Amino acid sequence: MFGWLRNLTGWGRPAVDARRAVVAGQVARAIKAKYDAAITNDDNRRHWANADALSANAANSADIRRTLRIRSRYEFANNSFCNGMVRTLAFHCVGTGPRLQLNTGNEEADKKLENSWHRWCKEIGLANKLCTMRQARCRDGEAFAIFITNRRLSGAIKFDIRIIEADQVASPWSSIAASDVDGIKLDENGNPISYTVLSDHPGDTSISSLAGGHTTVDAERMIHLYREDRPGQRRGIPETTPALPLYAVLRRYTLATLHKAEIAALMALFLKNTTSGIDPADLGEPFEVLDFERNAMTTLPDGWDISQLKAESPTEAHDSFCTSVMREIARCLDMPRSVAMGDSAGLNYSSGRLDHQVYFRAIEIDRNDFEVRCLDRLFAEWLNEAALVPGMIPDGLPLVAEWEHEWQWDGFEHVDPTKEATADETQLASGMACHADLLAKQGKDIETVHRKAAAGLGLTIQKYREMLAIKLLQNGQVPQPPATRADVEDAVQQSAEGAIHAA
Repeated sequence: MFGWLRNLTGWGRPAVDARRAVVAGQVARAIKAKYDAAITNDDNRRHWANADALSANAANSADIRRTLRIRSRYEFANNSFCNGMVRTLAFHCVGTGPRLQLNTGNEEADKKLENSWHRWCKEIGLANKLCTMRQARCRDGEAFAIFITNRRLSGAIKFDIRIIEADQVASPWSSIAASDVDGIKLDENGNPISYTVLSDHPGDTSISSLAGGHTTVDAERMIHLYREDRPGQRRGIPETTPALPLYAVLRRYTLATLHKAEIAALMALFLKNTTSGIDPADLGEPFEVLDFERNAMTTLPDGWDISQLKAESPTEAHDSFCTSVMREIARCLDMPRSVAMGDSAGLNYSSGRLDHQVYFRAIEIDRNDFEVRCLDRLFAEWLNEAALVPGMIPDGLPLVAEWEHEWQWDGFEHVDPTKEATADETQLASGMACHADLLAKQGKDIETVHRKAAAGLGLTIQKYREMLAIKLLQNGQVPQPPATRADVEDAVQQSAEGAIHAA
């Protein structure tokens, strides 16, 4: 009857309940988890002093990105290692440029469109522009390209792209809105709507740049390449950012080692007295410089000795330190030390191959990003322009949305061509790959290879392919098709009849 009063006041509750409550409280306090990295003490207080809880866009504010850009550009211009790594990364990623591979179902139409696209790419210098954009993304953090109409192009298609630096995409103070992220206007879902492009580069010293001004470019006509490291990030920072302090450390250590070696080389000889019985009048002034005749032999006065500094710099520790720092610098670019330094000393075949596999995988991801954000959009815009040119697109083709296409990039040379050829033969024999896949891995087009080979033998492509198929079949490199259910039943029946006949 008075249960509600007992629950409210605790009157009449057994003492064991109180003990359980005390024990439960102790257990709760005992299992409270802690992380060493979350503890702030005198030892790590200075190390984590710059840690913040800013959002991705607040952390990559306009001032922060500007500071990182100019420092990264400085290292690129003055540090040969930084310059070489950025250019090597762009060269390996873009190479001679991607090549279009169409599959509309009409082989003749595919070849015609591929040739037209290839001529357009050469005319606008697409490979060089993509290489510049990859360098800008690594060095500046971002790369921008605007779709334009270039009347100076000699071809029928006047579509072109103009590359601009990240400095020009910014929000003027007079037009900053709540949805802007430093030059990028977003919708309610976070999709870019338009980009604000300054008429002149902020760092330009021309008189026209003082007038200011800006234009608005629709997102459909702008390509924006950057590495998105955090959710909601809309602007990029240089990919070399983690390595910027290390470049300064490497430069200071190298200069200190050089100065030490120079001082040791400048001091040719030291004279010192070995006895205390010398007349002070015969002693020279401290740090007095004496001229010494070249290739001369002389005697020393009694009580004097001669010595020389040992040129111990640079020591082995210098090479070890530089190698260790360069390994850390190259890591933020997923680049092996041998590629970053241009030196494969101390590496064997296995370790070098393993390091390059990680590097090549990163390049494959970069190429896929280029295809999605850049190449597919360029090809779609090019097709829109080509549709306006009579005879550019062959008649009878299906809808553009149904066109299958791929982008073929330059391949990577194998360290051991013999092992690669053996592996290719194994994949062909097991049916894990075909000639088109193996040639694409090397950056070659199967149509081009077969056409050149057939021309060298004086054959048509069809005859050459028939000859190649017979050769592969004779060498056992053409996998046999899997057995069907009927084949299995026939084999079982023949085996049973053979057993009966033998009996």
